[in-house]
Amino acid sequence: MSGDIALLDCLPGDWREGLFLGRVQTVQGPSPILVAEGVAYDMSRVAPTVAQLVEHLPLSPDAGKPLGPLETLALPLLSPVDLQCVKACGVTFALSALERVIEERARGDASAAADIRARLEDRVGGSIRAVVPGTPEAAALKAALIEDGLWSQYLEVAIGPDAEVFTKAPVLSTVGAGAQIGIRSDSTWNNPEPEIVLIVDAAGNAVGATLGNDVNLRDFEGRSALLLGKAKDNNASCSLGPLIRLFDDGFTIDDVRNAEVELTIDGPEGYRLDGVSSMNQISRDPLELVRQTLSEHQYPDGFALFLGTLFAPVQDRDDPGRGFTHKVGDRVAIATPRLGKLVNDVVTSKDAAPWNFGLSALMTNLAARGLLTTQQKETA
Repeated sequence: MSGDIALLDCLPGDWREGLFLGRVQTVQGPSPILVAEGVAYDMSRVAPTVAQLVEHLPLSPDAGKPLGPLETLALPLLSPVDLQCVKACGVTFALSALERVIEERARGDASAAADIRARLEDRVGGSIRAVVPGTPEAAALKAALIEDGLWSQYLEVAIGPDAEVFTKAPVLSTVGAGAQIGIRSDSTWNNPEPEIVLIVDAAGNAVGATLGNDVNLRDFEGRSALLLGKAKDNNASCSLGPLIRLFDDGFTIDDVRNAEVELTIDGPEGYRLDGVSSMNQISRDPLELVRQTLSEHQYPDGFALFLGTLFAPVQDRDDPGRGFTHKVGDRVAIATPRLGKLVNDVVTSKDAAPWNFGLSALMTNLAARGLLTTQQKETA
């Protein structure tokens, strides 16, 4: 965590009651932890990675090494995922669908967005909010929009049978709570995307959830959907945390379905923006998004799945009609009561901490600690 961001301020209100997984940076290297009844346990001798630890569920804290009460933990928190693929679903809310169409029609020019937004909202705003993706009613709306010359590839994934699923970030590249997040230095129209992220095991079971920021470059994707990779995947452009909350009797998928995800952006010039993303307005159920991600694909180390966001900031920050874009120095806070708060400060991707601890470095580290040998003996 950053020095001026207190860990306790980022934990859910009932953190002493739930079960949580995470990662900390020890002197030896990154280690998975379990938090049970408010106490943190180093679980690296049970499984050296979070991805492997998930496969050992349910977990007993007795198998780990006590690190003490979580509120006194002095070890830096890392992103709570490691070997999992980081996937994301886009255009899962009606408002975000309209904003993607606006980006496309504006060709990435923020100054043209306001007029397009007004025309598009007047034509399809109500109908797209009411339609269920993949139904005959959705097909009829599609036919009407094509006839009106308003059809878009974004509306296809918003109301068609197939969800948009893409790879957000390479394995081990995500950053955690308190870390800096990056936007490309050549982007002039961008925003955070506050989302809930499901953690899915190798068998395709959703086992828990955390918070995520799917940092997005609206100008890049608006110029061409083929620039999605550059719009979404840059150094430090994906944050997760603070911890993974495991599903149990006190926290279930229904808590995800009904969550209110709050976003606050505080700018260095005194600017403030607040927003809320209500998960009950999502157009596809979270477990349906998991199913579509798994469609004819295997994930032997499991995956983290961003569920999309209702939030699309249109409040002007500087020039009238240009809407919102980040400035270096922005502090972004994403919060919901059962998962806590994810706080990150914005810099350019060039100036963010470089990503230099990849798979080779992790395997070398774990081998030197004797953790890979331990796993081989346990599974032999």
